Amino acid sequence: MGHSHDHGHNHGHGANKTALLWSFILIFGFMIVEVIGGLITNSLALLSDAGHMLSDAAALGLSLVAFKIGERSATKAKTYGYKRFEILAAFLNGITLIVISLYIFWEAYQRFLDPPNVSMGMMIVAIIGLIVNILVAWILMRGDTEENLNLRSAFLHVLGDLLGSVGAIIAGLLIYFFNWNIADPIASVLVALLIITSGYRVAKDSFHVLMEGKPKGIDVEELHNSLKGLPNVVDVHDLHVWSITSEFPALSCHIVVDQDCERDLLLQKAVGLLKNDYHITHSTIQIEGQSVLPHEDDDCCN
Repeated sequence: MGHSHDHGHNHGHGANKTALLWSFILIFGFMIVEVIGGLITNSLALLSDAGHMLSDAAALGLSLVAFKIGERSATKAKTYGYKRFEILAAFLNGITLIVISLYIFWEAYQRFLDPPNVSMGMMIVAIIGLIVNILVAWILMRGDTEENLNLRSAFLHVLGDLLGSVGAIIAGLLIYFFNWNIADPIASVLVALLIITSGYRVAKDSFHVLMEGKPKGIDVEELHNSLKGLPNVVDVHDLHVWSITSEFPALSCHIVVDQDCERDLLLQKAVGLLKNDYHITHSTIQIEGQSVLPHEDDDCCN
């Protein structure tokens, strides 16, 4: 049996944490300003954006804590450590995005029935909010938003805020030039549609990881055939591929070999294949002779 590790997935966590810290400070600070501005100007677009900013501050804080907890060493009780806490944080952030968007829909419906009079003061606050959100989005994009699901969930919260600021500005212009007060709830609905879409995607992706789904970009059938094509390999069974957290795929399998196989050499080739072709650096491979019968309950790749 062979086992391989690689802790390269920890690279970049420092940059991600720094990005989250500065983003949290900026978002939390401006959230207070925007709540005050929304109450004074009686703008749903601003208040919904401020509410989303509050969730952003919580989301950024949760993501930051998740990175910190994920660095804790493995224990006898938690043999993989606490790395999956990052996925739990991403899932909670995704659900929060969906809940916030539903609340915005409800509030917009109320204001469609009774459109409010909105002061142009909302424009000033919204423009400042847009600048803050662009800055925060830029900071987060310097991290690994493509591969790290936890950071991406935080980024989507901020992106929703950015869109909310744009919506508030557009609504303010329509109210100023055309006295179209209904533009306020319309802008909120459009932003809510984008938020709920993002929330669904990040919740779906994180749920996939929690359910031990295969890592993105890996074809299990192709991987099975690649291992089976190695010299002296007769069969591959009990093949399972999953993710511990973002950028941390793992694999386990049984490889059946003929009697002429040099097992140590085969193990070295298999580990190299997984690392170079599939970016899997954490694998557990059991090599066995043809006399060993496969497990009867094996329902994966045979």
